[in-house]
Amino acid sequence: MPAPPTRKPDWLKVRIPGGPNYARIDRYHREGGLNTVCRGAACPNQGECWSQGTASFMILGNRCTRGCTFCNVGRGEPLPPDPEEAAKVAAAIAELGLKHAVVTSVTRDDLADGGAEQFVMLIHEVRRQAPGCRIELLIPDFAGDSDALARVIAAVPDLLGHNLETVPRLYADIRRGADYRRSLRLLAEARRLAPGLPLKSGLMAGLGETVEELTAVMADLRAAGCSLLSLGQYLAPSRRHHPVRRYLPPEEFAVLRERALDLGFAEVAAGPLVRSSYHAERQFNAAFPTATT
Repeated sequence: MPAPPTRKPDWLKVRIPGGPNYARIDRYHREGGLNTVCRGAACPNQGECWSQGTASFMILGNRCTRGCTFCNVGRGEPLPPDPEEAAKVAAAIAELGLKHAVVTSVTRDDLADGGAEQFVMLIHEVRRQAPGCRIELLIPDFAGDSDALARVIAAVPDLLGHNLETVPRLYADIRRGADYRRSLRLLAEARRLAPGLPLKSGLMAGLGETVEELTAVMADLRAAGCSLLSLGQYLAPSRRHHPVRRYLPPEEFAVLRERALDLGFAEVAAGPLVRSSYHAERQFNAAFPTATT
């Protein structure tokens, strides 16, 4: 295994956050008691997205019950779900005037349904408070509970995402507590339950995988029914996290994007700074230009 790179390349530099939209969304953190994956996962696009008035909300608290070595979200014993959380997030979405909202969560293996009911309540509240907003969910694996998945799908989100994150060989080191085949089964089951529901997944590069392994995972995702894909550079949040093995230049991401499109994905967002929710509305509209909320 090669030694980790000692410094980030120039193409990973991002601008300093600022502007009125950034300040407005930041206020929701401080005053509204809300979580966003932008901040919780130390996303490098936080400044750009917040300055444009967009954010990805994270429900079920800010403590995860798993120990993925790539993730910056805090780990430990989580608090009980907030019964007012869905209404608070929906109110923020309505006030921000979002047309496409991305909502994800920490993994909650401590809950019988993995937190599925909180997603259901969230969908209902957004439909009530912001009926013109498209809802994109990025869900955990619900520990393989097909009934929990079915309840979320029955609430009719507009797009359902679940990230594989990396290649099967690295799961033991990177995604502790997760299971590659279980995640693929979740996506395939979602396709069976709702054939018309767009499915999305995300992968990271630079963890030690090969191009051939990434290509094989993309083929697995297509076989499971995914039509949208995000592919970005892994950035270690700290020295305690899994080290970056390689920084891929933009031109390599362009090649990977073409491979994914050749496999049949409707739209692929690939680049060093791409994350699951990065330009999510733009990606959806490019793949489904005639879709309506």
